[in-house]
Amino acid sequence: MNRLGKILLLAGVLLVAAAVAGVAQPHLGRSATASPGPTITVTGNGTVHATPDRASFDFGVTTNGSTAAEALSRNSTEARAIVDALKRAGVDASDVQTTQVSLWPQTSSNGTEITGYQASNSVQVTAQLGKSGDLVDAAVGAGANNVDGPNLDTTDKSSLYDEALKQALGDAKGKAQAIAEAAGLTLGSVLKAQEGGDATPVPMYAQATARAVPIEAGTQEIQASVTVTYAATG
Repeated sequence: MNRLGKILLLAGVLLVAAAVAGVAQPHLGRSATASPGPTITVTGNGTVHATPDRASFDFGVTTNGSTAAEALSRNSTEARAIVDALKRAGVDASDVQTTQVSLWPQTSSNGTEITGYQASNSVQVTAQLGKSGDLVDAAVGAGANNVDGPNLDTTDKSSLYDEALKQALGDAKGKAQAIAEAAGLTLGSVLKAQEGGDATPVPMYAQATARAVPIEAGTQEIQASVTVTYAATG
């Protein structure tokens, strides 16, 4: 092989070696990716206070009978009387819901003999807070011998929670701004925001009383939180 042929052969070997090296180390052929700039992540909280305006109760009646049919028949009659009394007191049919019906045997002290039967029926009622005391009176007057409640709630809870979220965002921005200033940075735009918490009200008992049976409404805290990540520049 002449001198020119040897030179061409050597050049070809070097090119192949360079190609193999590039495959074995692909990062050598990539352009560098710029690292992200500084960020600030904070959690903000917001709280809105509201006075509950609705109350729910469970009204029940328990009856006894020598037979299952007798106990259940008596119970059905008294449960119907309670529902009718609640409706006469101003409760809409859509706000009355049966939550439990049960029937079980009563036994002797040693548990070997059935001595009778006991039946129960419960309905849940939701109404404006101002009516709640009268509803308790109406239900008990009609025969209810089990009363459970009240569970207090706020009708406009969704919009109150939205307001708490706005407060939480403002709180987050204030914290991020303070951190940026302390670190000698300039706060930039929002990169990410994540909601935390929910609209579950926290009771804070205080004033307000319904007529008849006293029902203390007090106040509730609607709480919200958000976690926000901001861009920042040095």
